Amino acid sequence: MAATTAHGIEGVQGLVGQHLGHSDWVEITQERVDRFAEATGDHQWIHVDPERARRESPFGGPIAHGFLTLSLLPSLTPQIVEFTGFRMVVNYGTAKVRFPAPVPVGARVRAGAVLDSATPVDGGVQLALTVIVEVEGGAKPAMVATTLSRRYL
Repeated sequence: MAATTAHGIEGVQGLVGQHLGHSDWVEITQERVDRFAEATGDHQWIHVDPERARRESPFGGPIAHGFLTLSLLPSLTPQIVEFTGFRMVVNYGTAKVRFPAPVPVGARVRAGAVLDSATPVDGGVQLALTVIVEVEGGAKPAMVATTLSRRYL
């Protein structure tokens, strides 16, 4: 799938308000969930104990950490949009993150994005990008996040 491309500040500003496309689908494996638990120290049983999660969880099995879903954005977003003509980018934060639905282990997810704004800042532009992560076949999104980044000329 080819990413949408925008060059420089004017090219980025021309995409404001547009849906930019979708990433490829990514499977969320138990191994990925376990590695995330190791990296973060979050070993809650609904994520890392498949047998207990099948018995006791309202989700019927293990689910991915919400922050694991958020952590996929650096790999999924470049599949959606490529901003060229900048010498560097920095993550400026998030304006809002919500996790409306769980991501069951074994499910596939993908991201779609809309560029909300491109505001000039000293030496570059600040972007607000709303990214929606959906679970294949799911009724509600797994995550909706407005991310902020700064791209410098």
